[in-house]
Amino acid sequence: MYIQTMKPKVNTVFETSERIWINANLATFDTTLEAGYGALNTQAIGVRGGRIVAIAPMSAFDAAATGAQIIDARGGWMTPGLVDAHSHLVFAGSRAREFELRLKGASYEEIARSGGGIISTVRATRAASVNELVALSEPRLQALMREGVTSVEIKSGYGLSLEDELKMLRAARILGQRNAVRVSTSLLAAHALPPEFADNADGYIDLVCNEIIPAAVAENLADAVDVFCENIAFSPAQCERVFQAAQQHGLGIRAHVEQLSNLQGAALAARYGAWSVDHLEWLDEEGVQTMAAAGTVATLLPGAFYFLRDTRVPPVELLRRYGVGMAVATDLNPGSSPLASIRLAMNMACTLFRLTPEEALAGCTRFGARALGLDDQVGQLRVGMQADMVLWDIDHPAELAYQFGVNLVRQRIVAGEVCNV
Repeated sequence: MYIQTMKPKVNTVFETSERIWINANLATFDTTLEAGYGALNTQAIGVRGGRIVAIAPMSAFDAAATGAQIIDARGGWMTPGLVDAHSHLVFAGSRAREFELRLKGASYEEIARSGGGIISTVRATRAASVNELVALSEPRLQALMREGVTSVEIKSGYGLSLEDELKMLRAARILGQRNAVRVSTSLLAAHALPPEFADNADGYIDLVCNEIIPAAVAENLADAVDVFCENIAFSPAQCERVFQAAQQHGLGIRAHVEQLSNLQGAALAARYGAWSVDHLEWLDEEGVQTMAAAGTVATLLPGAFYFLRDTRVPPVELLRRYGVGMAVATDLNPGSSPLASIRLAMNMACTLFRLTPEEALAGCTRFGARALGLDDQVGQLRVGMQADMVLWDIDHPAELAYQFGVNLVRQRIVAGEVCNV
C-alpha cells in the first residue's frame, strides 16, 4: 500500500504572528546567509509582541491559514531599521555664524576668542531648560526618523557640569519616550574642559568619575560613557580613568579617538572592551589589530570629515583586512557635522571613504547596532530580533547609499508597529 507523506505547510510558522508582511524582498544582514546584503527574495515576515517570529518564502505561504493582519509589500525591499550610532543632537544655540566666519578666513583661535567654538554651545545649552532642549532637539531627531532611523545614540557633552550633563541626558530620555525610536544614551562629560576647570583637567576628570558618572547611573540616564581622547581634549591616562569608572558602574565604553592625531586611544579603549571607537582618521595597524581582537566596532563619521574639509581618510583597507566591523553615523552636532541625514552619511561613506553600498548599509544596521551594544536586539532581520524594520520603495538596496534627498520610506516599523514618522 502506498502512503503519501505530507510535508507540513511552512505557513505553520506564522500561526502566532499578529502581523505579516508578504511579497517582500529582505536585506536581512543575517550573518548566516551568504548572499549579498543577506538578501532573501519574495518572502513573508511575521511579527508578534514586537519581535520577528517567522520568515519564509512566499511560495510556501498560505494567507488563508492565518488570522494575522496582512500587509502586502508589493515587491518592495525591507531592511532592518537604520541605526544612527553617533549623534550629539541634544544642544542649544547655533554655530552658523562661526561657519560663515571660518569660510571668510577666520582661524579657530580667532573664532574662540570672539566667543565661538564648543564653549558657545556649552553656554547656550547650560542656559536652556530640559523642556527647551527637548523642543530644540526633536526636529533633528524626527529628520533622522523620516529617513528610516529606528535607533539613535544621543550624547551629552555640552553641559560639562554635574547639573547640565544630567539635564542633557534627561532630555535624551524624554525624546525616546515621546517618539517611536530607540534612544541609547552616552555620557560624554569628558568632551572638553569647562571654563571653571581651565587649568585643572585632572580635577575635572575627578568630577566626572566621582560625581557625574555615579549620578547618571543612579537615575538610569546613561547606557555608556564616551570620551574625547586628543591633544586638544583629554589624555589617554585621563580617559583611562573614565573607562575604569564606567566599568565599575556597569556602563558600556565608547570613544572619540585618532581624529586629529594618533594617541593610541583606539587600542586603549579596545583593551577596556569598548563597543566602538569613532572618527579614526589617524588609526594605525596596531590599533586595528587590538580592535579586531576585542570585537570593537570602527564608527566612521564622514560628515565631520566633509564639513571640516579633512584630507586624511580612515584606514578602511586595514579595517577590512582584519575583519573589523564598520559602523556609519551622522555625528550630528552644531560645530563639525550639522548633518541630520543618515542617508547622506551613507553616501559620503561611499564617495569619501570608498565603502561599498553594502558596507554602508551594514554600517547603519548590523554594525551600528553592535556599536551601541544592541546587536542581540536590532540590526538584522531574523527570528527572535526586535521587529524594527523599514519598507522601502526601491528596486535594489544600493539605492539607499546612491541617492539622498528623496524620501524612499514606505513604512517605518518599530517593535512591529507601523509609525507615522
